[in-house]
Amino acid sequence: MSAVPAAVDSTPAQPSAPGWREAGTAMLAYLLLVLLAYRGTGLAMVVIWERSATFTHAFLVPPIVAWLVWRQRDVLRLLTPRAVPALVPVLALLAVSWWLGDLADVNAVMQLAFTALLVAGVPALLGWQVTRALMFPLAFLFFAVPLGEFMTPVLMQYTADFTVATLRLSGIPVYREGLQFVIPSGRWSVVEACSGIRYLMASFMVGSLFAYLNYRSLRRRLLFCLLSLVVPVLANWLRAYLIVLVGHLSNNQIATGVDHLVYGWVFFGIVITALFFIGARWSEPDAPMPERMQALGRGGRASAGRLLVVAVSAAAAVSWPAWLRPGDGLPGAPLALGLPAAATPDWRPADEPISDWRPAVVGARAEQSRTYTGPAGRVGLHVAYYRQQQEDSKAVSSLNGLLRVGDTERHAVPVGPVQAPGAVGAAGWQATELRGSSIATALQRPPLLVWRTYWIGGQLVGNEVQAKLRQAWMRVRGEPDDAAIVMIYTEASPDGQAAQRLQAFAAAHQDTLLRALDDARRSR
Repeated sequence: MSAVPAAVDSTPAQPSAPGWREAGTAMLAYLLLVLLAYRGTGLAMVVIWERSATFTHAFLVPPIVAWLVWRQRDVLRLLTPRAVPALVPVLALLAVSWWLGDLADVNAVMQLAFTALLVAGVPALLGWQVTRALMFPLAFLFFAVPLGEFMTPVLMQYTADFTVATLRLSGIPVYREGLQFVIPSGRWSVVEACSGIRYLMASFMVGSLFAYLNYRSLRRRLLFCLLSLVVPVLANWLRAYLIVLVGHLSNNQIATGVDHLVYGWVFFGIVITALFFIGARWSEPDAPMPERMQALGRGGRASAGRLLVVAVSAAAAVSWPAWLRPGDGLPGAPLALGLPAAATPDWRPADEPISDWRPAVVGARAEQSRTYTGPAGRVGLHVAYYRQQQEDSKAVSSLNGLLRVGDTERHAVPVGPVQAPGAVGAAGWQATELRGSSIATALQRPPLLVWRTYWIGGQLVGNEVQAKLRQAWMRVRGEPDDAAIVMIYTEASPDGQAAQRLQAFAAAHQDTLLRALDDARRSR
């Protein structure tokens, strides 16, 4: 009895299209050049992934992109790579965008430009036909950019609105003050973890991947991506309401403290699993290979000369901003920062501080506080001075705030922009009121009215965007990057006396404060 040999598919494999060896080598060299030239930006993104729980999912983006590209290998080998010289100016424009973001020290611009440079190299060196085959993996790479935390305050506000409204519909009386609200069983507050930004980021990334892998129709893909944005927001609102409701009904025995976060993730997992389960019912099989090739269109012939010209031009276009990045300079003399004395006889230094509050500033080269007594009461002055600014040490940064992360004793209520009448140039300030988070803390720590502005290039600038632009202009001119955060504060009052007190102090002391900061800049 003899064994029967298994059937073997004798159909020869279709050879790869010409030009892939040269184009693949050029593409790999380009990616390595961008990663090396802009390594600071790439490493800064990784630091944010590690530091912020909102963007931890970004660690999965590079391996997922690599897998998606590998998944398309049978299609790619049949396509002819063809460089596109017209895209070299686009690469140069992206490099200039990164350079401008570096001058203004805007991380979002730098990181978006860095990612776009990686993506744009594909059509420039491999052509449009290859790019169409890799459209989703290339777009998916932008999930690695840690962008979106600006939505946190808005999401927190909406979460508070929904929770308070549904509690009242449930017959529970609610007293609300900003993001804080009180019900008969206790006091609750909507913090950053309650915003749902983490659910939203993770859901949108996974939902987009699910839609790409399970649907062929663009309409279905877009619809499921939209659901992956809307569902987590609605689920987070319902989660917040249920947690407060359960805490109220259990007399705060469950769903309070750390356990309500655990319940929140379990609830979110159930909702997202249900979304994917329902979405899988309308999944579509992949298109046959001939149909997929036809959808990609026709490509041109490979040209080694064209590829060489585009590769060299692309290398020159993307590398110059990174190599010309200005250095931090040599360390100068010790920084000498002295706050001004009382500017007029109506004001005099005070020994006793207004409050034990201190702003949450990171990486300042020098910090000083002083209290003054004037005709209408006391005013505090706090200055945080920055020099040779870097990623973790800069004046205009999201890391700096009025309250430290996790501060449960106070909460900030934005008032808005204000002007200081009588001050030179009518300097702009951003006003915020700091209030106690509970009745006990409110009695121990009276509310404070805080005005904040930035000192950039010898001027006070209240708007963060204007401050960034002014910093960029200073760096273009080769001036020192010295900057400072200036805050004045006093005890808040409902009659408007606090704002008038700060206006009088700003008008009287602006000149002496500017001289003190200029003296600190010259101490090199």
